[in-house]
Amino acid sequence: MMQANIKYLTNVHFDVDAAAVLPALLADLNVARPLLVTDPTLIEIGLIERLGLKPVAIYDQVRTNPTEAGAREALEQYRSHDCDGTVAVGGGSSIDLAKAAGLLVEHEPPLSNYALIHGGAERIRGDRLPPLIAVPTTAGSGSEVGRAALVTLDTGRKLALINPKLIPDAAVCDPRLTCSMPAGLTAATGMDALSHCVENLCSPDDNPIADAIAIDGLERGWHHLRRAIDHPNDLEHRREMMVCALAGGMTFQKGLGAVHALSHPLGALERLNLHHGTLNAIFLSHVLEFNLDACQEKMQMMADRLGLTGPADLPGAFADLVRDLGLPTSLGAMGVTADDLRPLAEHALADHCSQSNPRPMTVEDCAALYERARSG
Repeated sequence: MMQANIKYLTNVHFDVDAAAVLPALLADLNVARPLLVTDPTLIEIGLIERLGLKPVAIYDQVRTNPTEAGAREALEQYRSHDCDGTVAVGGGSSIDLAKAAGLLVEHEPPLSNYALIHGGAERIRGDRLPPLIAVPTTAGSGSEVGRAALVTLDTGRKLALINPKLIPDAAVCDPRLTCSMPAGLTAATGMDALSHCVENLCSPDDNPIADAIAIDGLERGWHHLRRAIDHPNDLEHRREMMVCALAGGMTFQKGLGAVHALSHPLGALERLNLHHGTLNAIFLSHVLEFNLDACQEKMQMMADRLGLTGPADLPGAFADLVRDLGLPTSLGAMGVTADDLRPLAEHALADHCSQSNPRPMTVEDCAALYERARSG
């Protein structure tokens, strides 16, 4: 099979062993002194070494939910080593942190100035962003082709920085790099990708091309996620899950919905450091039930592709999938308490994703969904 070179939002190099194009991409972008942004696990297992990268600096302290403090630390590495571009290797957290650090290279802090809900999109200038290559090692976030970076700010809020100029200059999507993911991470990131496809499809915005991409990604992910866990080194299943993740990321411009509006505030809880994909997995069935009457046509489309009878079957089918994957089925199982949730309903409603949910939401709706998800 020939390597697919796709120009849709950005240049995507997709193939088994596509990582071999990295040196040529750096040369094309005139990056001679790259900063590598990654996490400690990928250093420990030798994946970074296998890529053959020769960065002049490495920031390898990315955590599950990237923070503004982490972006400043990466920026310090960038400046102290006179870097001229960035390569992000890892999951969505590494890619989002690299975007945030790159933004700070020539944009004045704090990052809250550039948060979408604060009118920050217009303050992001593309001519002041260094080149960025994204190399995903998970099949979930879609950040490698996404226009957003989700960062927990110094204010304690997890907010989105959104501008098309934040889309990486190139994405290198090599399914072989995802084979090292353990089963739990494969499950959680896979549910992240599935939730993107579901929410993008259900968004009321009119974008038939994005709908076609989202439903295709959903079908691939639904049929291959369990198989990727059962057969972790099977490159066909890993490839299909990476397509699912790309599909979710390619359709972000349609807007997400209540699943993400609810999960973003929880991702800022420093006490628990909750995984975004796992949170989405828990919320998905509850939100599908909440949206049932507002999204019948799209839900019937999903049911048809997944071999279900109708929209009413979707919440239970996704709940069963989460259970089959061995993921937590409630927020309570993740250690979230009623006290943790009490102040978050207003933050969820204010999140940019709530505006593209197919059913309008209230603070009371958010609070009720939180409670349902907490108790399971």
